[in-house]
Amino acid sequence: MPRDPAEKQALIRRLHRIVGQLEGIERMIEEDRYCGDILNQTAAAQKALQSVGCLLLDSHMHSCVTTRIREGDDAVIDELSALMRKLK
Repeated sequence: MPRDPAEKQALIRRLHRIVGQLEGIERMIEEDRYCGDILNQTAAAQKALQSVGCLLLDSHMHSCVTTRIREGDDAVIDELSALMRKLK
């Protein structure tokens, strides 16, 4: 199902920010920076990526899942449960 253009841009901006965080972590490792600082940045990047996943899941539930349920496709519930477990 096509995404709202504003939602798509917001997700892409978040992903670009995460790429920047990962590049920063790479530089920190190359520069032999303090492990604790690198771990803090790693945790922040993981959290940011998890946030993108949660936003996508929310959008998926409000669009694709509801459409498929209305069409009588109850298998989407099992798919949704599996996706939620993966994002945990």
